[in-house]
Amino acid sequence: MLVLDIDGTIFRKDYTATQRVQNTLKSLVQDGIKVVLCTGRMYAATKSIAKELGLNTPVICYQGGLIKDFTNGDSTLWEQPMDEALAKDVIRELKQRNIFFNLYINDVLMVEHDDRLVREYVDDRNIEYKVVGDCENLDIKGVNKILAIDDNVELIADLQKEMAEKYKNKLYVIRSTPRFCEFSDPKATKGNAVRFLAGLWGIKKEEIMACGDQDNDIEMLLAAGTKVAMGNATEDLKKVADYITDSVDNDGVANAVVKFIGEKYAL
Repeated sequence: MLVLDIDGTIFRKDYTATQRVQNTLKSLVQDGIKVVLCTGRMYAATKSIAKELGLNTPVICYQGGLIKDFTNGDSTLWEQPMDEALAKDVIRELKQRNIFFNLYINDVLMVEHDDRLVREYVDDRNIEYKVVGDCENLDIKGVNKILAIDDNVELIADLQKEMAEKYKNKLYVIRSTPRFCEFSDPKATKGNAVRFLAGLWGIKKEEIMACGDQDNDIEMLLAAGTKVAMGNATEDLKKVADYITDSVDNDGVANAVVKFIGEKYAL
């Protein structure tokens, strides 16, 4: 099994994969290797990317909070929604700090008010959103995650540290990019989702290779036998990796596939 983050790993800043990376993934699928997307993105966005890339396996979304199989009627294989009371508490905390946030409930992106930050977010990812007013008045059963967004990367770094401490052992609080801080159920990690699929398919840890670029990929790499960090990865991710490949702009995933899976993929 090859497990791949999307943004910064197979997708460049323009949200496209190089032709070589696309061809490599198609060749792996043809050879029966399970290529799994493992991302913080919502299911609706991830499903379309998987189809675009010619993949035929379930996708891991929301940092591991949801696994769905688009090849089998969008069936849900694994789901770990946030505790309702904790979700409301996070919302209140972010509002007090005047930090913009996306709320995801049952794979629908909701915001309290329209804002440049959400418009940029959805335009880049080709997804829709709903403006719902005060989120504290919503029935928030089935919260996939809460995403705090700010252009001030130091503010986001401080938020992640403070909230990880406040919700220790209660929530998974991680930065997925320098501008994004994500809140989800503590079981909703990429590592747990990878282990779930490996168990489902009878795949051993040493038969799994994972590639990523951000701190939210640490758990994913730890679930794999071969841990690959992109050349553009964070320093913390590089520390847990067995190997640092080239950057996303220089076909890092394709080069890692050649090194660890086979020379035959040197397209």
